[in-house]
Amino acid sequence: MRFLHSAEAGRARKSVLYLAFAGVCLAQVDPGPRPGAAAAGGPISTLVGQEISVFNDVKEVFKEVDSVRGTLPGESGKGLGPTFNGNSCAQCHAQPAAGGSSPATNPQVVLATLDGATNSVPSFVKANGPVREARFVLNPDGSLDGGVHGIYTIAGRSDAPGCTLAQPDFASQLANRNVIFRIPTPTFGLGLVENTPDAILNANLDSTSAQRAALGIRGRLNTTGNDGTVTRFGWKAQNKSLVIFAGEAYNVEQGVANEVFMNERSAVAGCVFNATPEDRTDTTEATGTASAMSGDVVSFALFMRLSAPPTPAPLDGSSTNGQTLFHTVGCDLCHSPNLTTALSPYTGMSNVTYHPYSDFAIHHMGSTLADGIKQGAAGPDEFRTAPLWGVGQRLFFLHDGRTSNLLEAIQAHSSAPFDCVINANSDIFEFQPSLKVFAPTQASTFCGSEANKVIANFNALTTSQKQDILNFLRSL
Repeated sequence: MRFLHSAEAGRARKSVLYLAFAGVCLAQVDPGPRPGAAAAGGPISTLVGQEISVFNDVKEVFKEVDSVRGTLPGESGKGLGPTFNGNSCAQCHAQPAAGGSSPATNPQVVLATLDGATNSVPSFVKANGPVREARFVLNPDGSLDGGVHGIYTIAGRSDAPGCTLAQPDFASQLANRNVIFRIPTPTFGLGLVENTPDAILNANLDSTSAQRAALGIRGRLNTTGNDGTVTRFGWKAQNKSLVIFAGEAYNVEQGVANEVFMNERSAVAGCVFNATPEDRTDTTEATGTASAMSGDVVSFALFMRLSAPPTPAPLDGSSTNGQTLFHTVGCDLCHSPNLTTALSPYTGMSNVTYHPYSDFAIHHMGSTLADGIKQGAAGPDEFRTAPLWGVGQRLFFLHDGRTSNLLEAIQAHSSAPFDCVINANSDIFEFQPSLKVFAPTQASTFCGSEANKVIANFNALTTSQKQDILNFLRSL
């Protein structure tokens, strides 16, 4: 890794970024989230009979509220804490329906003192801001951290007597520019994504290799270290399956030990009240049926697996033109409109062509979006192409929810290329501590974003053409 420290390079970086964001003022406006009923949240339309009943059952499990021991009224789920960011999957995955992303009113504010808890609300949790988790980039010794640090603890709660576990010192970590955020990713339609063969994902990348190369777009699929198969869930495509995705979230976000992530996090003396795993296959369940015996993680995964993709709005003249321009400028070289599933055991889900607007590959996004976190094969500035289906009703954008403005999110895809060699196998990246809100104090060098030329193409459009693209995106 090599470093850039010159004042001249710093001035050049600032100049380019200021010019990039100047385009926001000259373009038309994000029309905002599409009004009306939620265009998502139900089952795949082709499911029949028992499949629909199962979907409705597991949806209720997804909405279940957890407490420490499952004994509080209205909080029948067991295993909350010792640290946590939320007490229900549907609490955070709520917009525009259960399974979505951050709602307009952040439930984490009220959660701080629920049931007698003695937490303080961190400065980065706002009532009108996105639900967030916090990660520390570095450990105190300077080594990489990257893990989630629970915003709240169960200390003071009526169902956690004797627990005195303190919250992390977020104020100090923020002052050290060592905190980055993630917001909930929508879970609609993920059964189609899970059932897309690796060969289809690879072929999709190969089919546009020449066009991508001409625009400086590379991209690669994240893979497991064990069998080499493609991982595809999470902001960096770090999780292999919906069961793993659900198990990790249950453990990290709600603090519930489960059969995928068995061990309690922050299991300090006086704050552990249940045998582990807290969520598990219940071998004592009276009916003895597998569905009744299954733990919550299986139900969460099944809810996501059987959930229908968001339904787009009909296109008008502007959004139809925007769809064409979306292709013309090169957005669809990463945000792939079409992928196809394999054979599926669920009715109507075999060999289905669906429209996620994602290649599910990871791409170098440069210093504007870099978060310093490595997950699987994804490096500090690499992110999975965020699926755009449902973006028409989404409220917050980018991995950290830094903006509610779709136009600003588009511009943030650009990051000035500096004096570095672009190499597909390189780990040359750059944080800009003077320009980023949060970043490690030591400089790391980043090349520019793979999306730079696409954003340049977008910025070269007329004002009305940019508006057409925004209108198209809000139709999805």
